Amino acid sequence: MSRLFWFRRDLRLQDNVALNQAVAGAISDGDNQVLPVYALDSSVFESLEGIRQWSLHESLKSLQRSLGGNLSVVLGSPAASLVDAAAKAGVSVVHATRAFDTRGVAEQNAVGLALKDAGIFLQLDDSYYAVAPGSVKKPDGSPYRVYTPFFKNWYQHGWAKPVALAEGAIWRSIDGQTQIPLPTKDSPIKVTASEAFAAQTFERFKHRALENYGDDRNRADLSGTSHLSHALAFGEIHPRTILADLQDSPGEEVFRKEIAWREFYADVLWHNPHTEHDYYEPRFKEMRYDVGPDADAKLLAWQQGKTGFPMVDAGMRQLLATGWMHNRVRMIVASFLIKDLHLEWQLGAEWFERNLSDFDPASNAHGWQWTAGCGTDASPYYRVFNPVLQGYKFDPRGDYIRKYVPELAHIWGPEIHEPWLRLDGLSQGYPSRIVDHATERDESLARLKEIKKD
Repeated sequence: MSRLFWFRRDLRLQDNVALNQAVAGAISDGDNQVLPVYALDSSVFESLEGIRQWSLHESLKSLQRSLGGNLSVVLGSPAASLVDAAAKAGVSVVHATRAFDTRGVAEQNAVGLALKDAGIFLQLDDSYYAVAPGSVKKPDGSPYRVYTPFFKNWYQHGWAKPVALAEGAIWRSIDGQTQIPLPTKDSPIKVTASEAFAAQTFERFKHRALENYGDDRNRADLSGTSHLSHALAFGEIHPRTILADLQDSPGEEVFRKEIAWREFYADVLWHNPHTEHDYYEPRFKEMRYDVGPDADAKLLAWQQGKTGFPMVDAGMRQLLATGWMHNRVRMIVASFLIKDLHLEWQLGAEWFERNLSDFDPASNAHGWQWTAGCGTDASPYYRVFNPVLQGYKFDPRGDYIRKYVPELAHIWGPEIHEPWLRLDGLSQGYPSRIVDHATERDESLARLKEIKKD
C-alpha cells in the first residue's frame, strides 16, 4: 500500500528522516509508492506579503522538479485537504516531520485527529532541528532560561549524522493536483530557492566567510554571514547537515553557536508556546507604550525606513527590497522601535513576519523579546542601542547605508551616519530625525523604573 508524505518546513529530499520512514514503509508494504503532498492553506497564503509568497512558490517549484513533477499541492485547511488526499490515494499512513512551534503543533494535532477519524494514522518523526526541542534540560529536568548553559548541554547532547535519501521509492502524484498556485502579490525580487542552491550556498560560505565569521558577521557592509537563513526556514537544508561539516576553528565555533541560538529559541517556544505573541517576562506588559495617531505615524515611518536615522532606515529598506535584513541591523531597528519610539515589540515582530523571506516563528518572537528585555536570556532593557554609534561601528564607511538609502549616496565616509551635521546632508530629500535619541533613551529608562519590583 502507498504511503503519503506531508511536506511542511522540510522541503528537501536529503537528510529527511521522516521521508525515509515513508519510503521504508512503502517498501515494506510492497508497492514502493510514496505520494509527496504539500498542503497549502489559501487564506494563509493570501495573507502573506509578496516576498513570502514568492519564496514559498520558488521552494515548492524546486521540490516539484526534484520529485519528477510528482508533488501534489492540495488547497484548503490542511486537516480537510490531507484527509481527502489520503482517502483518494487509499493510504492508511501519512508521514510527516514533527513540528514544535506553536502553530505547527496546533496544525499537526488538527490533522492527526482528522486522519484518525478517517481511520488513517499520522506518523511523526524527527524535527526541524539538530536536537529536538525539549531534549536539553537542566539536571533537575527543567528547561534552560539562559543560552550559555543551554549551549554547553546541547553540544554535549550531540546530534545524529545526516542521512541520505533512502533508495527504492516510486514517487506518485495524486491525479490533477500537481499545479503550484502562483503568488497573488508582486515582489521586488524573486528569491532563488532549492535544496541544491542551499547546498551551494553553504559551500560558498565555507570558502567566502567562515574563516572570519567571528569578526565579520556583525558588519552590515560586508558579506560576512552564511545566507542560509532562508534555506533553514524552509527546510531546504537540515541544521545537522551543516553541523556535520563544521570543525573547531574559531570561525566555525562561532557559527556553531549561532545554529545553537536558533535551537535555543525553538526550545524556549516549545516550553512556552504563548510567547510567540505574548511576553515571556509578564511584568513588561505593565510598561507604558505609546498608542494613538502620533505612535501610528512613527510606526509607519519605521516600516518605510524614513525615521531620519540612517542605519535604521537602511535596514528597514533592505527588508522591503530583499525580504531579508542583516542580523545586527535587526537588533538595531528593534531597539529603535521599542526604546526610541516606545512601541510594543509585537508590532515589529508582526512586520517582520509579513516581510521576512526567512521568517522563523521561534527566532522571530524571541529575537524581538531579547532586544525588548522581556524574553529568556534577555538583553537588559536598559541596554539601549544608539543607532548612530551602531552605524559607525558596523558600517564604518557607510557602504551599507549608501546601498539602501539613495538620498544619502552623495555622502562618502563616516559622516553619512550624522547627515544633519552637514549643510548638504538632507539636500536630497532624506527626512529629519523623528525623535531625539538621547531624550527617548532617558524616557525609556524612566518607564523601566515604573515597573521595577521593590
